[in-house]
Amino acid sequence: MKVPSELRYTKEHEWVKVDGAIATIGITDFAQGELGDIVFVELPEVGSTVSQMGKFGTIEAVKAVSEMFSPVGGTVREINAALDSDPMVINRDPYGSGWILKVEVANKAELEQLLDADGYKQLLAEH
Repeated sequence: MKVPSELRYTKEHEWVKVDGAIATIGITDFAQGELGDIVFVELPEVGSTVSQMGKFGTIEAVKAVSEMFSPVGGTVREINAALDSDPMVINRDPYGSGWILKVEVANKAELEQLLDADGYKQLLAEH
């Protein structure tokens, strides 16, 4: 199971990568594995705001439907339109082309409240 060291993680299995003021958000390899084949993703509209650990959408798989929570607060700047026609890209490449949305971060200090890769690996070991 992949846990890239350059990312930050939530206890709910979302990841975030910040480049300047933009945070790219997705779900972890562990999360996509637990869900199984992803068949639908409900996303917020571009321009809407999300709050740290606030619900921003749902992800539906053959096995279950799960809510997704934003690792950081801010304004949604982009959603991954490819997920409309091929949501299973999240299963194939959760840290790359399977990203879910991009948010302009309102408060970078929120990143300090997230897990680093070692902390996330420890969380997984406790499962």
